[in-house]
Amino acid sequence: MMIRLRALGALAGLFSLVAVTGTALATDRPYTEGPVSMVSSIRTEPGMFETYMKYLGTTYKQLMEEQKKAGIVLDYAVYQATPRGPDDPNLYLVVTYKNMAAMDDLANRTDAIQEKLIGSQEQRDAAMVARGKMRTQIGTEMIRKLELK
Repeated sequence: MMIRLRALGALAGLFSLVAVTGTALATDRPYTEGPVSMVSSIRTEPGMFETYMKYLGTTYKQLMEEQKKAGIVLDYAVYQATPRGPDDPNLYLVVTYKNMAAMDDLANRTDAIQEKLIGSQEQRDAAMVARGKMRTQIGTEMIRKLELK
């Protein structure tokens, strides 16, 4: 019985040491993890740049503003780029969230906003098909800002 208690005590001490060491290592980092951004690379179809920009300035902007009001996103932006080749994007859509946890259950938190502004799921699907005729989404990348101490 005494051996078990000593072994248990030694094990508890080891766990405590590991926990304290792990915490100390984390605080020694020269940065803290900041906001997370989703960057979508978009290539507008020929002759559709202004039409797509009109969509971004209306429906997309309304969706993003409502998400900002609801505290779902911190910010959003649209950037124009000069493509280096025919398969490169000419626009980047950037949506910034407080952290990775802010993206948990995102669809359920944004459904009501989308339904309010666009309509039923069938209407949203039709809008997605129409949007697909204006542009091609080349890809999406998640980036995280590292705040230097």
